[in-house]
Amino acid sequence: MTTSTSTPKKSGARRAAPPAPGPRTTARRSRAGSLRHFLGFGAPGLLVYACFVLAPITLSAGYSLTNANQFAPTTEFVGLDNYTRLLTDDAFLTALKVTTILTLVVVVVPNVLGLAVALLLDRSGRLYKALRSVFFVPVVLSSVVVSVVWQAVLTDDGLVNSLLTSLGVDNPPGWLSDPALALYSVGSIISWQQLGFCAVVYLAGLQGVPQELHEAAAMDGAGPWLRFRKVTWPMLAPALTINTVMLLITGFKAYDHIQVLTSGGPGTGTTATLAFSVVHTGFTANRTGEASAMALIMLVIVAAVSSIVLRFLQRREVNF
Repeated sequence: MTTSTSTPKKSGARRAAPPAPGPRTTARRSRAGSLRHFLGFGAPGLLVYACFVLAPITLSAGYSLTNANQFAPTTEFVGLDNYTRLLTDDAFLTALKVTTILTLVVVVVPNVLGLAVALLLDRSGRLYKALRSVFFVPVVLSSVVVSVVWQAVLTDDGLVNSLLTSLGVDNPPGWLSDPALALYSVGSIISWQQLGFCAVVYLAGLQGVPQELHEAAAMDGAGPWLRFRKVTWPMLAPALTINTVMLLITGFKAYDHIQVLTSGGPGTGTTATLAFSVVHTGFTANRTGEASAMALIMLVIVAAVSSIVLRFLQRREVNF
């Protein structure tokens, strides 16, 4: 009789390693991790954006298709009637023209003067640092405060006209009461407030230009103007893009200065911009549906113009 003996297993024997995860498993884990990161960091911001941007736009789009009025007993669906009426309304077309002129002033003047100020302040020293702060102060002030101060200065019996009268000017201009000057006076005030912002952006761009490029251009015989045109100005393309787009939006949404300085006058709609007309139509005339249609048209115009200008200026950056 034979007895079979079995070899005892060693307690220290290694177990087989689990198989390595395949590419599909790794991709699923990566997507799951990205989703967790998004829910942790991006979801709160997206929720705020949806509540304070997307939801109001959606509600305005709905109101624009109705004849909503706070004092009307019922609200009826009117389709695109508000839009077709606005596109043939003289008051709305005048507001669009006023907004276009004001935006051109606000875009051009601070850009030109801001670049000049930045070139003057692009130096070291305590004096120039103090001047940078002085030029930037109006940017952080409230638009209402700036408008109240300038209204006291530019009114018919204000500081400027009193000074002109003392110098012998018999009939000083009505800066805010003359229909031919009021819009440009408002545009000048907005440009003055935005000047510091443009100067700071251009100054940051100037300080980012390598000094070696200027030295190499000077060694090649280039003068100050040629160095600016061939070296400095191309390097300021990103700063020009930032300033132009920001000023474009500022000009289109101008309301505070108009309300305080002229209230849309003098006369009928001389300085009434699109933003001013939206507020006046919606909260003074209580035509909520029409005001919502005006706001959406304004949104489309601002988005389209900003996208076109941004694409053009960014293409200029690439070309340089």
